[in-house]
Amino acid sequence: MKNFRSKVFKQAYEMMKATGKAFAVCLAKAWAIYRLYKRMKKETVSFSYEKQDGSLRKAKGTLQNVSNLFKGTGIENYKTVRYFDVDVNGFRSFKVENLITVY
Repeated sequence: MKNFRSKVFKQAYEMMKATGKAFAVCLAKAWAIYRLYKRMKKETVSFSYEKQDGSLRKAKGTLQNVSNLFKGTGIENYKTVRYFDVDVNGFRSFKVENLITVY
């Protein structure tokens, strides 16, 4: 099992390859995503990100008590953030480089 630091650095590296930004910028955003995941496991968190069409999306997401709803192979994807949207009552995801802020 990988520790959390290696996951953060892997995510930052994938973000750097996708965007071409400096590794330091990508690493800061990867740490923000790590903190977002950590908070979502405990509570509902408000955050915003840029959608694929360029519009801004404000979301309330959680990962608390939804582990039995996960489907798929179980392979981690370092390119997207998945969460359970409490407003829509369904799973949503966005690209890691599109995170704007966490409230």
